Amino acid sequence: MALLAHEPELFPSDLLEHDELGGETDRAWWVIHTKPRQEKQLARRLGTLDNWWYLPQIAKSYRSPSGRKRESFVPLFPGYVFLYGDADQRLRVLATGCAVHVLPVGDGIQLTRDLQQIRRLTQSGARLTPESQLQAGRPVRVKGGPFRGCEGCVFNRHSSTRLLVIVNYLQQGVSVELDECDVEAT
Repeated sequence: MALLAHEPELFPSDLLEHDELGGETDRAWWVIHTKPRQEKQLARRLGTLDNWWYLPQIAKSYRSPSGRKRESFVPLFPGYVFLYGDADQRLRVLATGCAVHVLPVGDGIQLTRDLQQIRRLTQSGARLTPESQLQAGRPVRVKGGPFRGCEGCVFNRHSSTRLLVIVNYLQQGVSVELDECDVEAT
């Protein structure tokens, strides 16, 4: 049972479906480094300002002190929210009081691809594991199954094969278990 309803992860809802994101326009990707535990508050405020943003979240299960099973949705990358906007929107983010820094992204097209893959994984319902210590692995593309087309690295952990998808800008990622037969070398 979730304590709170799952909040939106992005605005607008089709944000990552635009192919031109990250290209040369008046908008660009920015990575917002938030104050501790302020990611969702910042996302709510960005929504009221009509800014375009993405806050990937995953379900986390735990037991309450009384023994009840609880589920909450936590940021996949604690302390970070992704903003797609112009310089004025960047300044409005700083005025919210939730942000520490707003960092520019050099390669917006690569970040867009990374975030599209992360979104696909979070939407799949599969059990995901945040990875802050990146594993070395062989680069692959998934050729079958629900993650067809995703690219990342494959590594083994506890006798299972895992696909690691990385957000290169943050040097963090997420891994998911998959069958070895579903991947091909790139």
